Amino acid sequence: MNPAQLQRQLQEAIKHHQAGRLSQAEAIYRRIRSAAPANFDVWHLLGVIAIQQGRATEAVELLTKAHKLSPPHAVCAMRLGLAHLMGGHGTEAEAFLAKSIQLNPQLPEAWDNLAYCYKTQNRLREAIECHQKVTALKPDYAIGWYNFGLTLSLYGQPTEALKCHERSLVADPNYAYGHYGRAQALQQLHCMPEAIAAYDRFLAKEPMHFEARSYRLFALNYGETLTREQVFAEHINFGRDVGTYLAPAFPNCPEPARKLRVAILSPDLHTHSCAYFIEPLVQHLDREQFEICLYHDHFREDAVSQRLKSFATVWRQFVGLSGPAVMEVIRADQPDILIDLAGHTGMTNRLPLFAQHLAPVQISYLGYPNTTGVPAIGYRFTDAIADPPGAADRFATEKLVRFSPVAWAYRPLDSAPAVAPVPSADGAPVTFGCFNNLGKVSDTMLAVWARILAVVPGSRLMLKGPGLSAPAMRTRYLHRLAAAGLPVERVELIERTAGTEEHLALYHRVDIALDTSPYSGTTTTCEALWMGVPVVTLRGDRHAARVSASLLTALGRPEWIATSVDDYVRIAVELTSDPTRLAGIRAGLREEMRRSALLDHAGQARRFGDALRECWAAWCEKQAAVAACSD
Repeated sequence: MNPAQLQRQLQEAIKHHQAGRLSQAEAIYRRIRSAAPANFDVWHLLGVIAIQQGRATEAVELLTKAHKLSPPHAVCAMRLGLAHLMGGHGTEAEAFLAKSIQLNPQLPEAWDNLAYCYKTQNRLREAIECHQKVTALKPDYAIGWYNFGLTLSLYGQPTEALKCHERSLVADPNYAYGHYGRAQALQQLHCMPEAIAAYDRFLAKEPMHFEARSYRLFALNYGETLTREQVFAEHINFGRDVGTYLAPAFPNCPEPARKLRVAILSPDLHTHSCAYFIEPLVQHLDREQFEICLYHDHFREDAVSQRLKSFATVWRQFVGLSGPAVMEVIRADQPDILIDLAGHTGMTNRLPLFAQHLAPVQISYLGYPNTTGVPAIGYRFTDAIADPPGAADRFATEKLVRFSPVAWAYRPLDSAPAVAPVPSADGAPVTFGCFNNLGKVSDTMLAVWARILAVVPGSRLMLKGPGLSAPAMRTRYLHRLAAAGLPVERVELIERTAGTEEHLALYHRVDIALDTSPYSGTTTTCEALWMGVPVVTLRGDRHAARVSASLLTALGRPEWIATSVDDYVRIAVELTSDPTRLAGIRAGLREEMRRSALLDHAGQARRFGDALRECWAAWCEKQAAVAACSD
């Protein structure tokens, strides 16, 4: 192939590449490489295709060769760093991204990728500095503004994140991801209807973007406008579109009684609500029966992560890894049972991987209050209060396994403050409180709380959540309170506290906790009860609206579970009527928690393990039936 022919072939391949015809482009690049093995462009562009297709190891090999052929090429060095990042090699990624910037300090894409590299290492302040450099170098760079917004959301600045995403749309009104970023920021700002509308605008252009669809499904659990049937249909649609794959021939030995390898995948294996409930089960699972693999899908690791690591045989960090890379690792580990704790939550949606059957038995548990919709996930672990038999089964694509009277095992914070006296005991006004995620606080619920304050003279309401100290959000929230009929002068808005101890200490100022509906609390309900504060909940028609009811039933306090709005108001008001009785409740609640199934960690782990064993036995039975048919 002479130089002229080589150039014509290269241009043809580049046209295919730019048009998204990657297989055609790759075939031509490989032919050129065979004829001209020292050609930088084909090694470089083959590496780009490997990145685009998620083949991280191959991308590193190809781009390393390209970089050696042309060390001063800044874009190649940047892409080599990106390939290392995809493969989970943060140190190498940072080195090549820094080298790219050294070669060309004016390359905004290199600064942007370095920001992402820092973000995967939980170095958010440094990532923000890189984003600032990007937007200064290229103010009309829509992708740069979008990525800046994502980092600010992680940094706990959703209002500033929203501004960045809106800047991305100013830079390029056709940039679809600007709507996606706006949706995430609005969801973080608890503006659920606006967030769903923004997701819809993005998905109109990118209908098969499953991560965005998951975020949207999560947001639907907060709403009051869709029926249970409509929300279920949305989940069914997700499962249909993500794909129905035939299960592979797993190498796992179908022996019902053998020791099982149980893998758990979650972005929340750090200080997070989910960890409070999974840690007791992981800690107490019978190691004679189960080997534990923990797959963490988040850049944050802390003391909770270290404790969880100590309970696991295998700990793997998946943050930044592509879907194919994660699939390769899990298949190599050969878990017998794979449990997803995230569902349609978290930064990275791994449900499309579950659709391809990563393990013989796949289970959804704990993190998501609804069905996944994914047919390949065979089971969802729950209880009969959160998901009553019959009614709930019709709204789940998984088989519901009611493994215990209550589906949660709660681990209180070791350093939780002691229970304080009832704050209204000295004649102070009664204080109602709600520390639930503000996205769960519907306008309907605010109106119910207004009724309670109207009946209890001088009573006050304390609400807590991130962003409430920001003037814009505070003003918007005060308008919502006033529109719902709440006397704003009797409502205290409190910003998120720095630590969990400070958060729990705020319950010293709360007489009675008011739960949210149609999305009730889980961690906040347990925390209030641990701090001696009774919780009033309104039991609804779906899992998200029944978790607190399950927790209170397990505690032996069904009298705090309302079946109607009037009942909810009555229970809340009656709890204020007898200060001596309220003081007795407060003094005894922590011990009631200790005696309940919620803190029977060994018992809950045993029941959990028995359910895992039953799911495994069902798979073994199916394999035996298939083998018998083939004989």
